[in-house]
Amino acid sequence: MATPVSESAVGTADLKTVRELAAQLRVDSVRSSTSAGSGHPTSSMSAADVLAVLVARHLRYDWDNPEDPANDHLIFSKGHASPLLYSVYKAVGVVSDHELMNGYRRFGERLQGHPTPILPWVDVATGSLGQGLPDAVGVAIAGKYLDKSPYRVWVLCGDSEMAEGSIWEALDKAAYYKLSNLVAIVDVNRLGQRGPTEFGWDMDRYAKRVEAFGARAVVIDGHDVDAIDAALADAEDASRPTVILARTRKGEGFSEIADHEGWHGKPLPADMAERAIAELGGERDLRVRGPVPAADQPRPEPIQRPAITLPRYELGAKVATRRAYGQALAALGARTDVVALDAEVSNSTYAEDFAKAYPDRFFEIFIAEQQLVATAVGLSVRGYVPFASTFAAFFSRAYDFIRMAAISQVDIRLAGSHAGVEIGADGPSQMALEDLAMMRAVGGSTVLYPSDATSAAALLEAMADLSGVSYMRTTRGAYPVLYGPDEPFAPGGSKVLRRSDGDTVTLIGAGVTLHESLAAADTLAAEGVAARVIDLYSVKPVDAATLLEAARATGGKIVVTEDHYPEGGLAGAVLSALDDSGLALNVRHLAVRSLPGSGTPTELLDAAGISAKHIVDAARDLLR
Repeated sequence: MATPVSESAVGTADLKTVRELAAQLRVDSVRSSTSAGSGHPTSSMSAADVLAVLVARHLRYDWDNPEDPANDHLIFSKGHASPLLYSVYKAVGVVSDHELMNGYRRFGERLQGHPTPILPWVDVATGSLGQGLPDAVGVAIAGKYLDKSPYRVWVLCGDSEMAEGSIWEALDKAAYYKLSNLVAIVDVNRLGQRGPTEFGWDMDRYAKRVEAFGARAVVIDGHDVDAIDAALADAEDASRPTVILARTRKGEGFSEIADHEGWHGKPLPADMAERAIAELGGERDLRVRGPVPAADQPRPEPIQRPAITLPRYELGAKVATRRAYGQALAALGARTDVVALDAEVSNSTYAEDFAKAYPDRFFEIFIAEQQLVATAVGLSVRGYVPFASTFAAFFSRAYDFIRMAAISQVDIRLAGSHAGVEIGADGPSQMALEDLAMMRAVGGSTVLYPSDATSAAALLEAMADLSGVSYMRTTRGAYPVLYGPDEPFAPGGSKVLRRSDGDTVTLIGAGVTLHESLAAADTLAAEGVAARVIDLYSVKPVDAATLLEAARATGGKIVVTEDHYPEGGLAGAVLSALDDSGLALNVRHLAVRSLPGSGTPTELLDAAGISAKHIVDAARDLLR
């Protein structure tokens, strides 16, 4: 092996140093993955020249101060190329060679198989392909429209993920919002996991697609350092988003495997790794840093968080919780960190109330739910408080983005309206009947289902300060206000609306089924049966103490009613809370158990077996 080289270049390295850096990145990608016994060295080697030029000459980043809001952002959409990213971190001096060689892909270490924000230089978790670029759109929107700062957002994409529709949603919205601060670099190395990619090295086809979506396409040789440098410099002066299509070879630098199939995701055996390192000129210990943001570069204005005056609702007045969502969101907009997004249904979700009050902090994402969630993720990266709304059913399209948001440990707030059979004549394609289960399954999530306008407004305000992914399910129809304007609500709580010392059965509902449960309780009371009624507005976390108290008081006799399929919704939350209670439970679970059709809300609730009369029948059955 060659004698190790030790150099330091602070500021802008010359191209000779950049070439040495690219070789070092390849060597360290091989070393780290071989040491770990797993990883993607060949996918890292193809993009090493591009990253060397970017990090040494164009990325304005203070590595000692990753929280500087003026820093550029670097997002690895092709997160499997983590050996390259971690080798960059070694080259800039924030990760040691010891950690690179002994901490990569090891239990309990921070250099995980795909990057996560456990590292302070990582904005979002990547590895589920097609998500880094959409997330970057959110970061770039924040930079251009909210921070009003000249930082740039650089994204490394793989050519395989160009088959993902989310990539094209991202480019479409990037062009719509004229995100000239966004630069995507596509590593077109021709080979995917099992063989050639869809378009191989057909650079013209890639370029035509990029241009068709309104971005600027630049085709280069991804191993020509001079061409890379010129393209990156040119992108910094562009007037629209730039996509640099870099033609590369997978495994570049080691002739035994370069552009050979069958090496995706495979570390080199020790003997091959030794030959590869020798061919690349041996190990190096370069320390190279590029430019940093100027001291006088604009930073975001301080956030203003005045006291919020929520809308107040008269007891008994009929108000839809989706209407209360819009009104409360507009009130919450007095905080300058609150941002709203919608998927072209803001006149139904009532996010339009916020849009009218704060048009500079409202972003229309149109019918692109994956990009809706990704934009919220990117805004959260920049410290904003995003609320994203659409019909509840359509969040299922973006579920992978939602689960990845949890892995990214970002704070986003989602609001799904028009849930359940209660929506009426639109039919089953519009009826979210899986959303509570879907959102409950997300790690660390909060799931809220208010039953009236007062609780919806109060819970929305609470969501603004929640960590992780939070979700509010709102109802289409208008139902009576149940609570006074000063009634407190908090995630993890519930409300007991009917209670007596003689309660013999517990009725549990949320949203529309709470109102049906109250009607059922009135019918039972007329028959001399006292029923306890619980508003389970917090589905996750659930109020286990109140549920346990009610179960004990009513001899374990419980009716849970939900406008949702049986799996994973309210009953799932209730039964999991009581699982270790030791009580003998006798539960009737009323849920939507067959495919609904069109009809009036009254017809559909009754047909599904979740209306008041069915709750009464279930309670009577328990008490026989």
